[in-house]
Amino acid sequence: MKNKAITSRDENFAKWYTDIVRASKLADYSTVKGCIVFEPNGYAIWEKMQSVLDKKFKELGHQNVYMPLLIPQTLLEKEGELIEGFAPEGAWVTEGGKNKLEEKLMVRPTSETLFSDYYSNKVKSYKDLPLLYNQWCNVMRWEKETRPFLRTREFLWQEGHTVHASAEEAQEETIRMLNVYKDFFENYLAIPVIAGKKTEKEKFAGAEYTYTIEALMYNGVALQSATSHYFGQKFSKAYNIAFLNKENKLENAYQTSWGSSSRMIGALIMVHSDDNGLVLPPKIAPRQVVIVPIGKEGEILSLANDINKKLSENGITSFVDNSEKSPGFKFAEHEVNGIPVRVELGMRDLQNGKICLARRDTRERIFIENDENVVKNIITLLDDIQKNLFNLALERNKQKTYTAKNLEDVKQIMSTQPGFIYASWCGDKECELKMKEIRGTKSRCIVENQNVDNDVCVVCGKKAKHMVVWGIQY
Repeated sequence: MKNKAITSRDENFAKWYTDIVRASKLADYSTVKGCIVFEPNGYAIWEKMQSVLDKKFKELGHQNVYMPLLIPQTLLEKEGELIEGFAPEGAWVTEGGKNKLEEKLMVRPTSETLFSDYYSNKVKSYKDLPLLYNQWCNVMRWEKETRPFLRTREFLWQEGHTVHASAEEAQEETIRMLNVYKDFFENYLAIPVIAGKKTEKEKFAGAEYTYTIEALMYNGVALQSATSHYFGQKFSKAYNIAFLNKENKLENAYQTSWGSSSRMIGALIMVHSDDNGLVLPPKIAPRQVVIVPIGKEGEILSLANDINKKLSENGITSFVDNSEKSPGFKFAEHEVNGIPVRVELGMRDLQNGKICLARRDTRERIFIENDENVVKNIITLLDDIQKNLFNLALERNKQKTYTAKNLEDVKQIMSTQPGFIYASWCGDKECELKMKEIRGTKSRCIVENQNVDNDVCVVCGKKAKHMVVWGIQY
């Protein structure tokens, strides 16, 4: 039976998304306009994401630091592209207590300036390099239209900022971190992504170039999910980050930046969830298994606690729901919250030597033997759910991936069934802007190593320079 509190996603996707957020108690609206409250269920997902990514970063030698929240205006203005790019979204502090400040301070929209200022005092020799730093923090961008997790004025993220002694080393870092994000999305979030370079128009302000991973939501709208930027010497020249190289000559350092944010929670919702609530891949679910005893018999409670203990010993996060709520209420609650596997322990099934496992992804109820293989069967089921969610998303992506030869093709696709469109492009910014006139279609990324010698631009018909993935975005 469908959850009555949730609008059908095929009927009204935007309303469905908001209903999922509220019904699953992921977030609530705040009296601070454009900002949300991360409720325990939502913050637990963020903590799980954070723990997985943080471990991956540290395995590659990165260390966590923390920079100030406020950035002086003069510091921002040292690198012109960055301030120009973020000025429209800037939130400024102009007073401290009862006194007007001598200089405005921007609440950080990103921290390149602060890291660069810090590095200018720390980097002296090639022996100091590389510096591989990351910070977990909040940022603020004054968005006009907001939606929980996808676009809020204050949001949570991580931003890596590294300094290197050579361009080659920094470029390798840029690609390495892109691949970390790609692996995380596909193997943990079960979300297939396309990776590639942003066009000049869409790259990060101040970067030499930007790489991105792009995910496709259930409704065919794209989501920029993580980015990795190569700065070269742009910031090091502006902020005087210089070091003595091996030839004992002064040289400007080479920098990178890379980040992902709490919008990943939005991606999880829009790729996997259904009309009955949240659906979470087991590898990212804060609670992977719930055990529901049906009845208060000692035998049932003992078995519930025994299974819970063995799952924990095998690295599975599980818990026993021994609350006073009715079994039906518990089932519905755990379903809407997206817990991957529900173990139902009823006396009648136990008398028949059976245990019921309910999988959240397909909503199937599976009866297994109550024997020493119970835990092994649950672990196998979790692995199957993880794979199934990825494969379902991958198949949907294939169905929503198209090729276009001209603007009429693009209009037809975007007006009927949007998705990723592969179409050749001449490299002209005007043609990129022309595409945007069709439902806001933007370049998602350039497909690298794609031969377009015999192709023409989808917009102007001139010789193509690149194959580009296009789409409408959140």
